[in-house]
Amino acid sequence: MAAQALLKPSFRLVGVHRGSRNPFRCLATPSSSAPTRNVQTSFSDDLVNGPSLDDFLSEAPVQRVVLGNTKGPRLPDFLKTKIPSGTSFHQIKKDLRGLNLHTVCEEARCPNIGDCWGGKEGASEEEGRRAATATIMLMGDTCTRGCRFCSVKTSRTPPPLDPHEPENTAEAISRWGVGYIVLTSVDRDDLVDGGAHHFAETIRKIKQKAPDILVEALTGDFAGSLDHVSVVAKSGLDVYAHNIETVEALTPYVRDRRATFRQSLKVLEHAKKEGVRITKTSIMLGVGENGEQIMDALRELRKLDVDVVTFGQYMRPTKRHMKVNRYVEPAEFDRWKQVAEDMGFLYVASGPLVRSSYKAGEYFIENVLKGKAIEKRTKKLVVDEVAASQQTQLH
Repeated sequence: MAAQALLKPSFRLVGVHRGSRNPFRCLATPSSSAPTRNVQTSFSDDLVNGPSLDDFLSEAPVQRVVLGNTKGPRLPDFLKTKIPSGTSFHQIKKDLRGLNLHTVCEEARCPNIGDCWGGKEGASEEEGRRAATATIMLMGDTCTRGCRFCSVKTSRTPPPLDPHEPENTAEAISRWGVGYIVLTSVDRDDLVDGGAHHFAETIRKIKQKAPDILVEALTGDFAGSLDHVSVVAKSGLDVYAHNIETVEALTPYVRDRRATFRQSLKVLEHAKKEGVRITKTSIMLGVGENGEQIMDALRELRKLDVDVVTFGQYMRPTKRHMKVNRYVEPAEFDRWKQVAEDMGFLYVASGPLVRSSYKAGEYFIENVLKGKAIEKRTKKLVVDEVAASQQTQLH
């Protein structure tokens, strides 16, 4: 009985108050005599009995959380660029917004946007704007093709063409006062002519409003239609550009299935036959190509008398796009520049951050119009002829 009495909890009963007109009932509660635990004392005890500093400094291996992709190559320092700035840069951006125009510089997330839009460093405002290169993307911002390296939006049925775009583009370019403009476009396989006449009309409008501005047209392949290539080639442009993008063996894995290496060569060849002064193309490195494949591509381009070639590093726009195979060192870009120049290309731009229209105005004005590149080619031809003549005399 004594043991049961000890186990029986002690309660005090709070019942009905006698004499009260509004009697109320309360539940029985444990007696205040039951022992309670001091919360502050309990927390102090936990600290004393818990892990010490030595436990955290032990040499036992610590499990680490690794963020990011540890299997792919890391972005080298030479591919990191500074934030775009400058008067010319902000003026071009402002005008684009006002006229509802698109640039491949923004849509394709080009790392050189600050350099090209910013003009020449250390020059006056007017000189800087003249040296700036802007690349306008015609026919909207949605492409009908889906190349694995490109971040431009895709759709089988993009919006219709803006009939005012040629006029707006020409107005914007004449307002900027830039010395060189690159016009490119999304592929529009949904149009009968692939947008060739729209492209040509834009070039003619620019030449009417600003005859001194040099115009480069970076076109698609127009689904292989050489008649549509002729429409653009005869529009009054100064440079016809079409990119082969990569070597022939990798073309099916890099570009849209409707684009082929041989089809691109035919575009460049036909543009030259139509009397275009300068033809140009671009090759991405770092997608899995090897040296012999690059040499084969360069030989094919020289057979067609392509004048300008650029080499640049492929940069993965998003995780949904093709992975980078490797980051090519600057020394290798320098080597390909030398190889291409020795093969007779009029001008070669080669570097990790070089893109198809990278500082296009600067190279064209300084190397072609001033005759430097032509003089270099002439001297090489003279040397070759002299060497051939000497060989003939020896035999």
